[in-house]
Amino acid sequence: MKIRIRDLMESSGVGFGTSGARGLVSAMTDRVCYAYTRGFLQHIAAGPSQPREIAVAGDLRSSTGRIMEAVWRAAEDQGYRVVHCGRIPSPAVALFGLAHQMPSIMVTGSHIPDDRNGIKFNKATGEILKDDEIGIAGQAVEIDESLFDAAGAFRRPIAATPPESPQAAEEYVARYLEFIDSKALQPMRIGVYQHSAVGRDLLMRVLEGLGAETVALGRSETFMPVDTEAIRPEDVELARGWARSTRFDAIVSTDGDSDRPLVSDEWGGWLRGDVLGILCAKQLGADVVCTPVSSNTAAERSAWFREVRRTRIGSPHVIAEMMRASAAGAACVVGYEANGGFLLNSDLERDGRRLRALPTRDAFLGILGVLLLARAMRSRISRILDLLPARFTASNRLKDFPVDRSAWILGCFDKGSDRADGQALEEVFGELAGRVAKIDRTDGLRVTFATGEIIHLRPSGNAPEFRCYSEADTVRRAEALNAETLRIVTALAREAHG
Repeated sequence: MKIRIRDLMESSGVGFGTSGARGLVSAMTDRVCYAYTRGFLQHIAAGPSQPREIAVAGDLRSSTGRIMEAVWRAAEDQGYRVVHCGRIPSPAVALFGLAHQMPSIMVTGSHIPDDRNGIKFNKATGEILKDDEIGIAGQAVEIDESLFDAAGAFRRPIAATPPESPQAAEEYVARYLEFIDSKALQPMRIGVYQHSAVGRDLLMRVLEGLGAETVALGRSETFMPVDTEAIRPEDVELARGWARSTRFDAIVSTDGDSDRPLVSDEWGGWLRGDVLGILCAKQLGADVVCTPVSSNTAAERSAWFREVRRTRIGSPHVIAEMMRASAAGAACVVGYEANGGFLLNSDLERDGRRLRALPTRDAFLGILGVLLLARAMRSRISRILDLLPARFTASNRLKDFPVDRSAWILGCFDKGSDRADGQALEEVFGELAGRVAKIDRTDGLRVTFATGEIIHLRPSGNAPEFRCYSEADTVRRAEALNAETLRIVTALAREAHG
């Protein structure tokens, strides 16, 4: 029986998020995951000749093992030999695929709750981009329905699990230890908030291999949805408590699949992801920085970079812009997102050592960039922040916010002209933020007010959530602006929809 992936997306509710498919675990049946994988492999087969090997890895959430089996079976039925890379970071399996010129798949839901999961696809040349999503959705795949029961589960267990190989993990660790001096982080003392991050042990190895003393903190065998963009209050308090009780130069962590970093200063205050991105870009000597419109405008105001290019939100958009910058001749092209994900699109050489490009989100590089900058400047991380212009961002989200409600909210401020839109915005947010100076619809609705303050409203691309980003001249004002905006949006939605 032939199944169109686009029809499957509609019937299952499992759609494309950032670089792959995401949905409720209950909707991501063996049949759905099997079909999506076949669609991806069928799509890349239509392009340049591909090797018949594929690397597969996963995160630590409870449903990942089952979904990895569905991916393995689909790949083997498509004629591929599976390289089972185990439970390792998303950038580690992507790096392995790039280095060995094979496609790769990461089973992960990143930071979203354990009742959801996802499948992230990489071609042999890197992440799938938006054109690839369209190509995969257009595939019609042949499915043997006798493999599945009425609930979409495999009728029979997998015949044999592919043998697990440590090679991808080892090559990922070697990437940093072979480029950076082995004493570069001496004598730093770093806390590693491990929670359920898949890269927690590898991160300890890298930091220790570069001379740091590490202390493991908060390890959990139950999956925890740590979001580097909307940091949970409990994670804020944990870091501050650890910093009060023990001396640390920094506390570091990642999200679930370890492609997005968290770094705190010595007081346990988490750095915003876009601030982390600016500091890492400075340490690497970037000349062109590509980042979404939601990121802090301190990148431009710092005057550290020859060019800052703004994109829509999502790593595929950042990657596409980095590719254009490199094609235009830029020497060191990097990208980062407001969630902290850091990307490198250029090979770097220092002291005869080489760091190859890895154009996918890489938490380890983001963490190391900030720590190395602090060491190079012989400064505390809190002091480094003083180098940046006084621009501060805050972000949060409304959970369980239906997609149609998000569209209705944005529609309230789409009156057909900037003048009419500005008037509508001032009626709702004028008392909070003042007169509207600029409206940007690159991704969602980003409003700059005459005061220079910014409110950015956008539905999440990964879950039924409504996100708000705000920017102001102080942390307290940015946080207050964010909280009050979400309160206003909630009241608007309740008034219209009950």
